[in-house]
Amino acid sequence: MSVQTSDIDEHIVRDFAPRVLAWYDASARVLPWRIAPGSDAVPDPYRIWLAEVMLQQTTVAAVAGYFARFTECWPTVADLAAAEDADVMAAWAGLGYYARARNLLACARAVVAEHGGRFPESEAALRALPGIGDYTAASVAAIAFGRPAVVVDANIERVMARHRLIATPLPLAKREIRAALMPLVPQDRPGDFAQALMDLGATICTPRSPVCAICPLMADCRARGRPDIERLPVKPPKKAKPRRHGLAHWIVREERVWLVRRPGKGMLGGMRALPGGDWTDTRPTESGVAEVNHGFTHFDLTLKLVHRESHDAAAEGEWWPISDLDAAGLPTLYRKLIDKMLERDG
Repeated sequence: MSVQTSDIDEHIVRDFAPRVLAWYDASARVLPWRIAPGSDAVPDPYRIWLAEVMLQQTTVAAVAGYFARFTECWPTVADLAAAEDADVMAAWAGLGYYARARNLLACARAVVAEHGGRFPESEAALRALPGIGDYTAASVAAIAFGRPAVVVDANIERVMARHRLIATPLPLAKREIRAALMPLVPQDRPGDFAQALMDLGATICTPRSPVCAICPLMADCRARGRPDIERLPVKPPKKAKPRRHGLAHWIVREERVWLVRRPGKGMLGGMRALPGGDWTDTRPTESGVAEVNHGFTHFDLTLKLVHRESHDAAAEGEWWPISDLDAAGLPTLYRKLIDKMLERDG
């Protein structure tokens, strides 16, 4: 099914944005990085960009605390650009998808070095920054600078796929969704329009049990009342992920544990971690004191914790107080493993 501009009735093009914005004015979520509708405050591009990067593949509930800590430690893009890599990676620990944190630093430093500490306003210039793709560029351009950009996140995909009854499976449907949304983006308040659609997908046009009766778009939603509305947008079939295995070493001396820093590139790059070998397809035969399963984007990992008496004398690392592991900024994978062992040992 292909959606062309001509497929959208003139009254929808005329009324869509006003309906969405009127609903948003009355029902907008209160979020720490957001300027409330009707406010005279000026959006801060740094806060909007930071929130959008944090929100990628993560929920609003998970991000709120991290956003507060980041903006307290580094209130401006220049502050973040001047931060130590290790401090930023530690502050990010637990939020996942750690390449985002490395890109965050690279982007902040590029904004300072190449743009005098001010984010560029156009989508093209924003896309040229490290770690900023089409979605983030459009979102920052619309919300921070009032540019009429086509912003499409997962919530907006769902709203538009249902409203226009786009049954093409993702990711092929993305082009049709953008084409359907493009003529509907208003010249006035494009940032509020984008955030309104995000809120609509998060609170009303939800993946399960959408509340169609109070949706401002219900009158001309093509999927309304259909028994298969929840399957839209159509997801591609899930591929089975391979499983890898690895060991983590628990080396203790005088109530301190030996921690290393993972290589800057690759999985969990630059993060403090327990030492251990490579993750491979072969399950280790050693018995361990704890084991966890953890899912990454492209594979699942079984990591086993084993006791070791000593560490590689040539390896770089540090002795960290076991009682203060919260301050080490360990990735969730290693914290789950350690917590499981400590819980088992009482």
